[in-house]
Amino acid sequence: MKINVIGNVNKEEVDSIVKEETERLAAKGKEVATIEIAEVSPEELEVKITAKSNIKRVRRITGYLSTIDRFNDAKQDELADRVVHNFPGCRC
Repeated sequence: MKINVIGNVNKEEVDSIVKEETERLAAKGKEVATIEIAEVSPEELEVKITAKSNIKRVRRITGYLSTIDRFNDAKQDELADRVVHNFPGCRC
């Protein structure tokens, strides 16, 4: 987890905010990626939270969409045999 503090924010406030936001996201089944705490004024803080995202790559083999971990041996072999084609001028 990355914590960025802007301004004059004491350690106790930072620790309290981090704990509260971590628990709040955990209750939703998410995990904190970054927390930014900025002092707007002596009485006001602005808190921005970014949650981690689980991005999975989905492939299509023989017409079926799935993640690689669910491929059987034949589909894994087909994936390994694939050839990457690079075309001139293509930004693929």
